[in-house]
Amino acid sequence: MAIIYHLTQSGDWESASQSGEYLAESLETEGFMHCSESEDQMIQVANRLYSDQREMLVLDVDTARMVSPVKYEAARSGGIFPHIYGPLNTDAVTRTRPLRKEPGGSFYLPPD
Repeated sequence: MAIIYHLTQSGDWESASQSGEYLAESLETEGFMHCSESEDQMIQVANRLYSDQREMLVLDVDTARMVSPVKYEAARSGGIFPHIYGPLNTDAVTRTRPLRKEPGGSFYLPPD
């Protein structure tokens, strides 16, 4: 079981969890959904790309349960990131966790 991490808005996940399928906007605009392969990588992405957001949620995705393929590819930043090429079936999500913000505005994952 390999876990990858996807960032989304809480409201987007609530809608998807009822339909059984999650579709990030990037699937339509870029052909895949962005993910991270570690929590540290995911926090870096959150702070770099979503610093203006408030209600961010982390989806822990079990790649063995996924219907759509995952490819690990180089990003413009030089890092390797997992990309989901198709819809994410919601039963592949093993856990959801809210990201929190420190007083300075940086995201962090609270301890379990």
